[in-house]
Amino acid sequence: MYNPKDKIPRTEIKSRIKKFQAYLIKNNIDAGLILQNTDLYYFAGTIQQAHLYIPAYGAPILMVKRNFKRAVSETGIEKVVSLSGLKDFFSILSKQGYPTPKTIGMELDVITAEMHLNYKKFFDKIKIINISYYIRFIRAVKSEYEITIIKKACELSDKSVSYAAELLKEGVSEIEFAAEIESYMRKLGHQGVVRMRLWGNELFYGHILSGASGGVPTYLASPTGGTGLNPAIAQGASFKNIVKNEPIVVDYVFAYKGYLADQTRILSIGKLPDKLIKAHNAMLNIEALIKKESKTGAIADHIYNMALQKAEDLGFKNNFMGADADRVAFVGHGIGLELDEYPFLAKGQKMPLEKNMIIAIEPKAVFENIGAVGIENTCIVAKEGLVSLTNSDKNIFNLQKL
Repeated sequence: MYNPKDKIPRTEIKSRIKKFQAYLIKNNIDAGLILQNTDLYYFAGTIQQAHLYIPAYGAPILMVKRNFKRAVSETGIEKVVSLSGLKDFFSILSKQGYPTPKTIGMELDVITAEMHLNYKKFFDKIKIINISYYIRFIRAVKSEYEITIIKKACELSDKSVSYAAELLKEGVSEIEFAAEIESYMRKLGHQGVVRMRLWGNELFYGHILSGASGGVPTYLASPTGGTGLNPAIAQGASFKNIVKNEPIVVDYVFAYKGYLADQTRILSIGKLPDKLIKAHNAMLNIEALIKKESKTGAIADHIYNMALQKAEDLGFKNNFMGADADRVAFVGHGIGLELDEYPFLAKGQKMPLEKNMIIAIEPKAVFENIGAVGIENTCIVAKEGLVSLTNSDKNIFNLQKL
């Protein structure tokens, strides 16, 4: 059984519910209905099969289909009832003293079209409103409770990167190297699941990419992708052997107690070509600019535009965040329970940065048929700019230095 200390404190749950209810009241929405696992965990502290009903006024109700006993032991919600099927929904509301809502908010960015149609039919005269944006906005600003966990995830991420550097040797395949690192991470407490919100995006721990593999693009919302083991996964480590004088990208997410830390470091066996060393140093320069300018109140796309201009000034416009036509239009992403949270330091994103947002910034230079270099760190937004929470050596780790 899980450690009771891992349970989200009831005071934390109440604070999150209160913020959400303020949004419902402001927008004249009678209630919200939470279904997705990540959002259930955030607002209820459990991902058991359930419907979390949050009225604009009054206490929330967690209606659990499976597993009721476990949900009760995990949740910070006080009202927990059994739900045999959706047919019981309105009777439960009535028994708890709540009127039938006229409007109800749902996570329309993640529920399927079929689910939406079924709920629309079931709710009949109730108007369904998309509340995804505000859920994500609330989650973007982290509490001290969350920051403490993320800092621990970052500490474990640093250990994992250092371990990767110790393991590095010539001739081993990417997948063998990855397996050793991932085994170590698992022993440190990596939960195994890295959650993403964007439909169709998925990740297993992260990527080990060597040489030309680092320049192979893929469908994933990422500047790098990698060959992968086969077209069914189309990303990450492959059977390619690691050799001398090529960049080795170690891009891993550490998932600890629900929360994520994202970090990338570059390793090599022998000296890299001067062009790649210059590109790596340019990415470090851009990272410093992003950290300095990402103060509270800064607008997300302004940061991206500055980074893009800096990459052009340094001579890497066509390699910044991907090679040529495969470049992605962002340089950082929010991170927390999911890998793709608000805010996005991306083209057209007007969200202002707020204190205690957590952002993974990842300026990278990608060269087709050659590889990738650059950096990624998980940072926290502060008044003076971004403060890095991942702190392993940023320089290229060269095995010959040992």
